[in-house]
Amino acid sequence: MKLSEELQWRGFVHQTTLGNIAELDTEPRTFYWGVDPSADSMQVGNFAIAMMIRHFISHGHKAVLLVGGATGMIGDPGGKDEERQLKPIEEIEKNKAGIVAQYKRVFGDLPFTVVDNYEWFKDISYLNFLRDVGKHFSMTQLLDRDFVQSRIGEGGSGISYAEFSYSLIQGYDFLHLFRTHGVTLQVCGSDQWGNSISGVDLIRKIEGGEAHIWSAPLVINKVTGKKFGKTEGGAVWLDEQKTSVFSFYQFWLNVDDAGVADYLKIYTLLTKGEIEALLSESQAAPHKRIAQKRLAFEITKLVHGQARALAVQKITDVLFDGGSFDSMTTSELQELSKEIPSTSESRLIPALVATGLATSNGEARRLLQSGAISINGQKLVEDMTVSGPTLVKKGKNTFCLISFLG
Repeated sequence: MKLSEELQWRGFVHQTTLGNIAELDTEPRTFYWGVDPSADSMQVGNFAIAMMIRHFISHGHKAVLLVGGATGMIGDPGGKDEERQLKPIEEIEKNKAGIVAQYKRVFGDLPFTVVDNYEWFKDISYLNFLRDVGKHFSMTQLLDRDFVQSRIGEGGSGISYAEFSYSLIQGYDFLHLFRTHGVTLQVCGSDQWGNSISGVDLIRKIEGGEAHIWSAPLVINKVTGKKFGKTEGGAVWLDEQKTSVFSFYQFWLNVDDAGVADYLKIYTLLTKGEIEALLSESQAAPHKRIAQKRLAFEITKLVHGQARALAVQKITDVLFDGGSFDSMTTSELQELSKEIPSTSESRLIPALVATGLATSNGEARRLLQSGAISINGQKLVEDMTVSGPTLVKKGKNTFCLISFLG
């Protein structure tokens, strides 16, 4: 499949300045994509664009991945109702390292170049920036940008000169990369279209050069109509310290049937034939959630590696699908212990209290007597001492791990 066909089929086409998207099939380009270090991890929204970029690289285009050390000091005002809090320099440095590490993990062995826009902004004086860059921007055009209008219009919270200038800074990034790396294409999410146009205009005005933008639509949850990638607990992160590997897997496992076909196309590398066969199998037995299970495994493997994906897949099987607890390895038990309460206590009643499944010894006894506690599918009615790691279940889906030292 040609790149233009792949991008259309997977749902990665929104707006572009290219006259014909088939140009991507015959003219290899050097392109760039940037992530600001507003956090030390990317989210599911960033990951959608990252997956699109994998297809660009696989079809022969050269990637320059930018981490916004300079733009991160200001903060992108797009999509924000009020002014961002400026982050300390030390936090920005930490965040940059986290983003770069994720670039390396997500793109694996694919070729790419990492750049930091702080490296070229740190030596530019304010006056020179106004003369060389600011002079080429029309205030009328900048004021017409949607994110500016939403902030300065009636009921808006206002916008500082710093955030207002963000578009100029990002525009200069494109110009600099055009000059130094031969970048002629910026890829981005649809919410970055306005900022990206700034770079195209600047390259044309200053260098007389031609540059283009390719934007992908934001991924929308078809059931809620809201931006995809949020849970009740907040954003879904690629960093396991923010979203555990198990929770990450569960997020994908629980996506709705209405959107699973789109998510398979966007977030996995499965081919068209593989996805169509998977969806056909899933439709024949929807209760088995075959498509969601494959989706969860494939994405977790891409982000966290195959070993971790297999581990959380097995944990899910043991907790919810009747899998054998006795077959779990030490590393799998350690993974499980991060997700459910654990204790080294071997007596059942004290263990229930220690892990919070019961508030007192008396409540633990009542739970046993009512048949609410089970081990390996067998309901218990009295206290006992367990030998070795044991999975205890209360009710339908509350668990604890006892006699496990980690």
